[in-house]
Amino acid sequence: MNQTRKEIVADTNLIAYCGLYCGACPSYLKGKCPGCHENARASWCSVRSCNLEQQLASCADCTQSSHRTCKKYNNFMSKMVGFILRSDRAACIDNINSMGYTAFAVDMAGSKRQTIRRK
Repeated sequence: MNQTRKEIVADTNLIAYCGLYCGACPSYLKGKCPGCHENARASWCSVRSCNLEQQLASCADCTQSSHRTCKKYNNFMSKMVGFILRSDRAACIDNINSMGYTAFAVDMAGSKRQTIRRK
């Protein structure tokens, strides 16, 4: 296991399929998780599976439905994780859509946030 703590950097490859920013996640920074896109063990995640099947970078690129109404995006497990992290993943996806991936990664890394907090 990697004992060296990683630095928070702006990297679009560290934007999770659901809009979280893995680059500021404690598990990623401690080397315990490779990040959403590289985490093959996260096969349980329906959001990740859907994005992989459609070959999307994130739900921000989906043209089939809005992330706000998508049953896969708003499944029970996702709602529980969002509740625990006080995460507004939908706001993250909205920011990716309005700012673009690079600006979103820069913003999240600069503010050292894994997510936009729910109000």
